[in-house]
Amino acid sequence: MARILVQTTIVDTDDDWNVARFSLLAEELRRSGHDVTARNRDASEVDPTLSRLDGLEYDELWLLAVDTGGGLTADDAAGILRFRQRGGGVVTARDHHDLGSCLLRLGSIGRVNHFHTKNPEANPRRDDQDNPGISWPNYHSGANGDYQRVFVDEPVHELLHTDRTASGHIEWFPAHPHEGAVSVPDDSPFATVVGRGRSVVTRRYFNLAVALDGEVGDDGRPLGRALACSTFHHFADMNWDVHAGAPSFVTDPPGREIERDPLRFEIFKGYVRNIAQWLVADRGAAAQAGAAA
Repeated sequence: MARILVQTTIVDTDDDWNVARFSLLAEELRRSGHDVTARNRDASEVDPTLSRLDGLEYDELWLLAVDTGGGLTADDAAGILRFRQRGGGVVTARDHHDLGSCLLRLGSIGRVNHFHTKNPEANPRRDDQDNPGISWPNYHSGANGDYQRVFVDEPVHELLHTDRTASGHIEWFPAHPHEGAVSVPDDSPFATVVGRGRSVVTRRYFNLAVALDGEVGDDGRPLGRALACSTFHHFADMNWDVHAGAPSFVTDPPGREIERDPLRFEIFKGYVRNIAQWLVADRGAAAQAGAAA
């Protein structure tokens, strides 16, 4: 069992991506036996939980970067970085354009994330053509409520392992019309692409998630594992159940594939369980290395 903090980067705002819109994710983690706390960012300038996360009894942080800027202060980011330094596991998820660009404060996690005005992709292009107000990165993997196929390279990353498909890997993720961009920097041998999606508009491939494993800090000690996801919509209630509702600014027409064919979604939830196990699988080794240093 892991002690997991599911946290957004905004204060509690009803018509926005507050943590209640990720209730099905928290419920799935609890059903898997984990102790889960779900909260929004505190209204004070420095978040009292994130800024001292390394001193709290959490094993994992699932950080849903749903802000449009300034979602993490320097103190908040420092607390998260110290949390990784003591072996804590971190999942981050952002979205299109500059949504979630506060992640750039998080060292290597920030470097694998690309935004519109900060740390842009090498060859950025608009992908989603249906939302002129949303610029790149905005990979169109399909409608909310539909599936997107996951493309993998051998060997398949353990986060995608399953015994419920003939291929042995999770083959479908929830889709979203405008996903963000994550990549593996040339100077990051510890970073690996977990799986790729493909745009239904341009047929371009894009990365769905990048895993950070085997990274060491400036002091030579191993950092906790991390996973950077292209969009928080892989985990949002509205993408798991289109009847769950969404903020009023979401105008994309929903699909019904997950509703009509729930088996593929049940297999996808193995990805959530795999993440929770993988993030802390090396905690024992990291703790031993830290004690010996």
